[in-house]
Amino acid sequence: MTFSLLTAAASAAAKTAPATRTAATNPLDDLRYWWDASLAWVNSHWLQIGIAVGAGLIIYFLLSMLRGFALRRAQSAPGQFTLTDIVGRVIHKTKSLVLAIVAIRLVAGYAQPPALILQIIQFVFTIAVVMQVAIWAREIVLGLIQRRAAEGHNETLANAMGIIRLLISVALFAIAAIVILDNMGVNVTGLIAGLGIGGIAIGLAAQGIFSDLFASLSIIFDRPFRVGETIKYDNSIATVERIGLKSTHLRSVNGELLVISNTNLLSKEITNYAHLHRRRVQFAIGVVYQTSPEMLRALPALLQVQVEAEKHEFVRSSFIGFGASSLDFELVADIHSDNYNEVIAARTAIGIRVFEELTKAGYDFAYPTQTTFTAAPDGTMILPYAESVTMKPTRPAKS
Repeated sequence: MTFSLLTAAASAAAKTAPATRTAATNPLDDLRYWWDASLAWVNSHWLQIGIAVGAGLIIYFLLSMLRGFALRRAQSAPGQFTLTDIVGRVIHKTKSLVLAIVAIRLVAGYAQPPALILQIIQFVFTIAVVMQVAIWAREIVLGLIQRRAAEGHNETLANAMGIIRLLISVALFAIAAIVILDNMGVNVTGLIAGLGIGGIAIGLAAQGIFSDLFASLSIIFDRPFRVGETIKYDNSIATVERIGLKSTHLRSVNGELLVISNTNLLSKEITNYAHLHRRRVQFAIGVVYQTSPEMLRALPALLQVQVEAEKHEFVRSSFIGFGASSLDFELVADIHSDNYNEVIAARTAIGIRVFEELTKAGYDFAYPTQTTFTAAPDGTMILPYAESVTMKPTRPAKS
């Protein structure tokens, strides 16, 4: 009897809802109306509600079991900051409350709830999913950055993770808040414009700091050089000692410490000597003009033998021109080593062997020479002169 009365009252409240809502001005009347409507819904759809609750619990437990299984598989994989480890961190950050809200949203339509309750469920679902996606995105981005830092054993990136985490969190949750407000019906155009203007103002105020910071991140991720490598910057050759958030420390070959801002460092051409698997050395060789044509033809092959005897790669040897005091040849060879000291030692060994073997073979190395003849005003030679030279008789002076 009581149940029938409640049902009748709820039905009556539902039928007179528009008139009641229109006439009602007191919030208590609105609350009473929604309460009566909810009771009417429960009384008329109790079976569907029971089925939806059961289905929701099943979905929740299935999602929880799936999360636990994936998390165990990810955590059992060896290694830190691997892709599997990042996936495990993302799964670990999946909240149980979000799983429950997803389960409720999936079964809410079956129970046919009132529009207000459905709107509340949809609103809570949107907030939960957007925030969860922001958390996932943050973990993925941070995980990839930390993986990059672990691969290069980069101390600078590890030290910068605090500010990077802050910047990424602020950016992602700001986007999440805008999405939520937009789903609530709030006009976010002004908010986006305000954030854009504020970002521009902050960027202009801290332009130098952000410029060096992003240049540092560019060095870390692009890796044009690493700590311990020798590079040529502008006109300086130096070894990289430290890559900081604002500047990079270089130790020149003369021992000076060069502190260069990251922005200026990337604005000029950089030559990295660390990844040279071979280095090319060249020799300019000049022999005297008295060398016979047969010896000149044999010279390139002789030079090739000397390079190969030192167990290096011969590239070429050829005649390149007629010099002022010599017949000029070139010798080009490749030394397969990335150690500059070994390259210098190999170049020295090749040069000494070439000098030794060419000397044994009868070649004379040319050097700048000049022949000076001293003559009288009338063209006859005067002292000093060679003994074999026959002097012209001096003509008597006319009186």
